[in-house]
Amino acid sequence: MAERQTIVDHEGDRVTHRKKRVNGVRLHYYTAGSGEPLLLLHGVPKTAYYWRKLVPLLTEDYEVVVPDQRGFGDSEMTDGGHDMETMGDDAAKLMEALDHDEYHVVGEDWGATAGLALAGQYPDRVKTLSFLEMIMDGFGLQEWSFLTEENVGNQRWLWHINFYAVPDFPEMLIGGNEREYFGHFFKVECHDPAAVPDHAIEEYVRSFSQPGGLQNMLQVYRNPFKNAEYFEGMTDDQLEMPVLAVGSTHFIGEEVETQMEYVAEDVTGVTLDWGHQLAEECPEELVDELREFMG
Repeated sequence: MAERQTIVDHEGDRVTHRKKRVNGVRLHYYTAGSGEPLLLLHGVPKTAYYWRKLVPLLTEDYEVVVPDQRGFGDSEMTDGGHDMETMGDDAAKLMEALDHDEYHVVGEDWGATAGLALAGQYPDRVKTLSFLEMIMDGFGLQEWSFLTEENVGNQRWLWHINFYAVPDFPEMLIGGNEREYFGHFFKVECHDPAAVPDHAIEEYVRSFSQPGGLQNMLQVYRNPFKNAEYFEGMTDDQLEMPVLAVGSTHFIGEEVETQMEYVAEDVTGVTLDWGHQLAEECPEELVDELREFMG
């Protein structure tokens, strides 16, 4: 089994791990660095470990706060609350508990939609929002999961969206096969499969192999109509803070920018020549874009 790496800041010092109860759930998070607060929200199927390559590239100028979202990693398992409005509120409540009144938000995959929901609920707190590689419920996510020639042919067929939404069966079929399943799942979404090391796969498998882990992960996919209703409401009251939409050439691409134009007034679009796992595949290039955008 590959050994998990210690996450460090730009000086090589270990990040600080803590747990805090907010919004009815006990969240694990780590912090490092100094400067403007920067919240990093991971997607699915990942944990806060996903951001480990970015942390030392950011901590000289930013104080990063990196939580495991509810039911992921070392945060508490819950019976509900996996809709984006609630998960965005979790993150906002954590930042409030850490005395951060204003901060930058960077989210990827489902962490991007959680960050978007946070910005919609607390627009006065979010200085900038960076939305990486995601499609919103109600704005095409389900359509990308349909069994069509176009979806299958472009290698971006999101078949798992519908599969995970079915109660109980994914737990039965994936349970006991987490390493084989997620090991393949991660690499097939990459342009450079070698960019995701074995120790990262092992960390994510650890999360979803623990009691309740797989079910909590799948619950994220079981609120599509509630999420869609929330995001549809944002089209009438668009975000005013600057938004960076980052897509990858070999996965969601320029559609990320289109997504943000539905809900935000000030959108900058960037497409990087990689696959879906940007923080694994091109951390330096991604940080360059984030730094330029956040100023």
